[in-house]
Amino acid sequence: MATVLMCRRFPRLSRVTAFSTTAERGCSKSKKEKRDKPRAAKSGTESEATIQLLKPQDYRVLYNPAAYAKGRAGSQQHADRDSSQALGDTFTGPGTAQAPQTFPTASSQALSPVRNALPKPISSTLLEQTILATLCKEEAEKEKRELHNSKEDPRMFQKGRPEYRSLSCDSAEPAQTLPAEEGDSILQSVAGCEGSPGILMDYFLKLSRLPAEQRVALVSDPRFSALCHRAVTAIRLFSTPDLIQILKACVPLAVPASHPLLNMCEAEFCRRAWDMSLEQLLLVADCWRCLDRSVPSYLGILFSYANLHWKDLTLPQFVQLLYIIGEGRRSPADLAQKVESTILKHLDAFTLEELGAICLGLFKSLSGISDHVMRRIADRVSLQMEDMSTYALVNVLKMLRYTRVDHLPLMRELGKVIPARIPATNIQGIMHITLTYSALHFFDEDVLAAVATSLPSKVSYCRSKDAAKFLWSFGCLDYEPPNEEEFYSSLIKQLHAKRHEFSKFPEHLLTALLGLAFVKRFPEELIDFALKEEFVQKTRVSKYELNKDLFTLGKSVEIECPTYQGSRLSPQLCQEFTEMVSSFAEREIYVRPEIVEATSLLESVLGGPEYVKNHMILPHTRSSDLEVHLTTDGHPIPFNFKGPVAAKKLKDMGVSLTDDLMSQLIQGRVHNQSPTVVGNEARIPGQERGDAAGTLCLGGALTAGAKSQAEPKAGRWQPGEVRLALQVSNRNHFCYGSKRLLGLHCLKRRQLRLLGYVVVEIPFWEWFPLLKRTRSEKLSYLHYKVFCPTLLTRAA
Repeated sequence: MATVLMCRRFPRLSRVTAFSTTAERGCSKSKKEKRDKPRAAKSGTESEATIQLLKPQDYRVLYNPAAYAKGRAGSQQHADRDSSQALGDTFTGPGTAQAPQTFPTASSQALSPVRNALPKPISSTLLEQTILATLCKEEAEKEKRELHNSKEDPRMFQKGRPEYRSLSCDSAEPAQTLPAEEGDSILQSVAGCEGSPGILMDYFLKLSRLPAEQRVALVSDPRFSALCHRAVTAIRLFSTPDLIQILKACVPLAVPASHPLLNMCEAEFCRRAWDMSLEQLLLVADCWRCLDRSVPSYLGILFSYANLHWKDLTLPQFVQLLYIIGEGRRSPADLAQKVESTILKHLDAFTLEELGAICLGLFKSLSGISDHVMRRIADRVSLQMEDMSTYALVNVLKMLRYTRVDHLPLMRELGKVIPARIPATNIQGIMHITLTYSALHFFDEDVLAAVATSLPSKVSYCRSKDAAKFLWSFGCLDYEPPNEEEFYSSLIKQLHAKRHEFSKFPEHLLTALLGLAFVKRFPEELIDFALKEEFVQKTRVSKYELNKDLFTLGKSVEIECPTYQGSRLSPQLCQEFTEMVSSFAEREIYVRPEIVEATSLLESVLGGPEYVKNHMILPHTRSSDLEVHLTTDGHPIPFNFKGPVAAKKLKDMGVSLTDDLMSQLIQGRVHNQSPTVVGNEARIPGQERGDAAGTLCLGGALTAGAKSQAEPKAGRWQPGEVRLALQVSNRNHFCYGSKRLLGLHCLKRRQLRLLGYVVVEIPFWEWFPLLKRTRSEKLSYLHYKVFCPTLLTRAA
């Protein structure tokens, strides 16, 4: 492979500075720009040159389903093989489509074509040519693959019980290796042997015990190809146990997944499947997993067989089956209920590693389980977490995240156990831990700080997916660690290194850039790339819904980076996205009871619907605002004229607010007063008789009979005008069990202030309890929020 010396230009990074109420606009480029420059080496050099391997233009990084595996399929050379290929998925190259796979029915009649299919004779010359072509293809693919830091063994659970020895393929090095000379002797005798099944099987077993360096060259040896050819021609003559032994021998021999011998073995095992035991079926499935071969038809038969014999499954067989289901990325729908009941049946008998394997199998196959079952698993894990391996624990967290179950005891125990383990955990394990915290909106500074400290030294192992999810998680939780400069600069640098991947995985770039935007960081070169027309078109055809993320990024750049000169979203696209988001808001957001109630009461407080508007000031933030306009001395200004409302006098809404009343509204009742007493004390004068005799109590508000300001033109900012953006929040806007806003909602409030709005919080912990109180109390609360003297003074 060729090498080239490349001098890299450091990317630009905009960082929004802290702002005041007067909303300083712009992107700071002073000392904050230094965060994106790589730290100087100890020698004090100012720039760096890196040696990079040239990669083909269509280089792609494949997902590695056994991300933590350290010893694949028995030998070191086999560890280089890509394990991204799911056991139940056929391999497709870049730009190729894959036909949907279906499972056979449970009936053995469905297998008759496979049973009756006879292997076609293959000439020795053609077989050798096919093998050589396969090897060349394997080597070419190997050049295009990327290995990740892997220290954990995904099959560790199999070491917990002796029963797994008969269900799984032992991928360890043979205990007693044969001398290399014996391998040569075997290969020499292939030409003259009679080819009886027993002799052929014995040859395969002996060759699998050769030293690793001998096995590397064995597959390309023409004599080994001749041995494989003899096995293919005699495939029907092998007994099932002997054929299984040959398949097991192929694992340490690192036979390529597309080898003709394996093709014939798969067809033969499918033909014999219904005459095999469940133990044999699981063992063969595990061999296919170790060989990284896609066998969807075989898995379909296995699942159907297991369904018919479910009552006979032992505990190890059940766990092994879930492992195979996960590696096959297939979730048989008819097994879902049986899986849940079996988990509950054996829950106390599973080892902790088996629990991790079960959760991983369910997660990989996208098998949903009930909250009840997930909580039962989490209950046990939270009590024994210290004794659980990090790998198994991460697998439980994946399923916890997938089911969206908030299990507080587990998360609290995790915060005690996991920080000390972070330095020894591989990069993908750390990513899944971090993503669990952000997905569940659970903020734990000790865990996040440990992640941030450990990450820079491991960042080179990050895939684009990993880097994106780290940035998203920290941004979602609005956390900037103590080493924020090193943390963010290392991840941004890795995004640049993985830029070639974003054309195929556009969702990763948008995820990363949004996470950065939440914490006021805008790497301009990457943003320019993301907003180019070519990239936008890729997002439009993605299997993920990326329009909202693209919209949020594009409009955030407009507001927070006025000096940005790169690509932007077209006005037509922005209008399309706005209409899409607005349509959703009208159906799902504006109609929420807490927002409808606040809107109605504010209309009463201010004098009519023309004084308040329930809409999205910033549609790209996808949440509602109650907009109110005031003069600097506190007079409401009408501006919402969509309905048939004429300018009119403010209604009598006067009410006397006392410190005691506000304390009751925010903190609860005092002095054991009854609701009736409190309601009478806070009642609005004239409310029951419907006249207009009251007065607004606060200094800046209108008195009864006073006229409102002249009607302004909608949307135009008037001199001396204060625009309020009232935020009726709910629990989903905050971290779990706290008053810490999530990143998107921090971004929204920051941008509202940059546009000149005064943000007024109506937090759920104050407003939701009030919804059950009297109308007078709710009116008094909202009146205080709008006409707060401190707020008006600060705005003026």
